[in-house]
Amino acid sequence: MGKKITKIIGHQLFFAKPRIWFTLLSKNRIDRRYWHKSFLISLITILIIPLQWIQSILYKKKISRINLNESPPIFILGHWRSGTTHLHYILHQDPQFGTLSNYQAFLFNVALLSRTWLKWILGPLMPPTRPQDNTKFDLSKPAEEEQPFSTMSTRTGMHTWHFPHKGSYFRKYNLFQGISISEKKAWQKAYTKCLQNISFYNDKKRLVLKNPHNTGRVKELLELFPNAKFVFIHRDPYEVFLSTRHLYNAMVSSQFLQEVSATETDDMIIDNYKKIVGKYLKERHLIPEGNLIEISYHDLLNNPHSEVERIYRRLNLPNYDKAKPEIDSYLNSTIKYETNDYSSMDERLKARLTKELYFEELIELQSNSSTHKDKNLNQA
Repeated sequence: MGKKITKIIGHQLFFAKPRIWFTLLSKNRIDRRYWHKSFLISLITILIIPLQWIQSILYKKKISRINLNESPPIFILGHWRSGTTHLHYILHQDPQFGTLSNYQAFLFNVALLSRTWLKWILGPLMPPTRPQDNTKFDLSKPAEEEQPFSTMSTRTGMHTWHFPHKGSYFRKYNLFQGISISEKKAWQKAYTKCLQNISFYNDKKRLVLKNPHNTGRVKELLELFPNAKFVFIHRDPYEVFLSTRHLYNAMVSSQFLQEVSATETDDMIIDNYKKIVGKYLKERHLIPEGNLIEISYHDLLNNPHSEVERIYRRLNLPNYDKAKPEIDSYLNSTIKYETNDYSSMDERLKARLTKELYFEELIELQSNSSTHKDKNLNQA
């Protein structure tokens, strides 16, 4: 039996820029059951306008001067529930890297004003554990940047989670289908600004960014950061689907502003998986040699220390020996972690997933990963 789902009270758009929220409001239908939440978003976005102005006045010019290509980001790619969070938490232990924190993610447009006293705003809105995997929720832990990006821009696939009947956000800004040149440039500018803000918050450290939305953006990310490093993590697609369904029930549904049936949710998960993983598989060859490593979630669970060392070695990341004690300490703390139970699956659904979710391609990735490991071990 699955674990009890923790209720999410807050909404990511509570702290959006008013211009962004009211643009979304003007272009999308809000279903009746979400009118109250829509009103709260409108109210809070208006109330924090003075704080947003102050942050912009104090830091806008300093942030705009940051050149992210001086120390290119490391992007963790993979579908939701493929192990991206676990890997992000591991690399977060290395002090040479900067990561977006939950605190900055939720208060992105005002977070630079304080790293302490604004926490009282978030306290009542935060669950004690992450609903999707039961890990302890901590405002200092890493988050994915698409969340705050949705509070400062309308050009993100995240808004298809807010407005699930508006698939154009996902198609345009996760897959870059049906997008004009000017729209793409606007996305590039806004996304770069988002990362500059995260870099500034982290004292310009090299960023490690975990964002499943980026899985289908390899080509576009390379246009911005030609020397970026990439880690693609994959997991059994059956497990990914069931875990993602749990994620939708536990957390994503709390961000809906339009009603969606369980069948529509399943279709959305399968379609999103097919498109972003498919686009990744078509574009992975664009990544320069030495800048990509592909790993299995189960290898990371079963042999975490050797897999992490392999990531550092393959991507030529420095200072592994210095980071190793902190990484080992974190890995040892996760030994007793209990995963959710996803043991049963409808046979018709299983047949559909087998047909549509790139099983053969991922098996080949796993085989290649094992071959590279054996080769590295023989050379050691």
